[in-house]
Amino acid sequence: MHIPDGFLSPQTWLPAWGVAAAAWAWAGRGLAGRLDETLVPRLAMLTALAYALGLIMLPLPGGTSGHALGVAVLALVFGVRLAFLAYSGVLLLQALLFGAGGITALGVNALALGLVGPVVAVALYRSLARFNEDVAVAVAAFVSLQVSALIVALVLGLQPTLARRDDGTPLFFPLGPEITVPAVLLPHLLIGVGEAALTLFVWRLARRKGWVAA
Repeated sequence: MHIPDGFLSPQTWLPAWGVAAAAWAWAGRGLAGRLDETLVPRLAMLTALAYALGLIMLPLPGGTSGHALGVAVLALVFGVRLAFLAYSGVLLLQALLFGAGGITALGVNALALGLVGPVVAVALYRSLARFNEDVAVAVAAFVSLQVSALIVALVLGLQPTLARRDDGTPLFFPLGPEITVPAVLLPHLLIGVGEAALTLFVWRLARRKGWVAA
């Protein structure tokens, strides 16, 4: 689901970097006071899981790829701000070491996968947990992945409209949302089932170990 370099117009990635920078500053506020000898290894362990999941990529039609994220469980265990920072680090390392995603696209990827996904996951969990916590976790993970995938698909699909030559030829990504949305979302319906199952499994372990606040 990473967007690589060269697919996004400057009209897209420059503002996204600005928004992402502001979001990183917000997420990092007061961070030093939260990190301690118990939280850091737990965060590192689940971040490593998200890192590994992001490298198992399934090529998809429409110019992108699909994979489980692992960011929902980061958000459910550690909160939105830590999940956003941790997953932004994952995206940066994957871009630098493996070319999975891009540096210019990092702002868009971080916002879509690392911020919106966790916000959706936490909001859904808090809304549904009163009825059934396991269902709330699974639904939160599944829906958060679909929302992130939809944002990526729409950003890609808007590129032909945002940047084109005088003759109408797209300068960057050439396919519109009528192609990118189904091409990205349909496979992620299946990927989302695996994401939900994995998130529920890891969340149960974390809850059993006392990592999740009651």
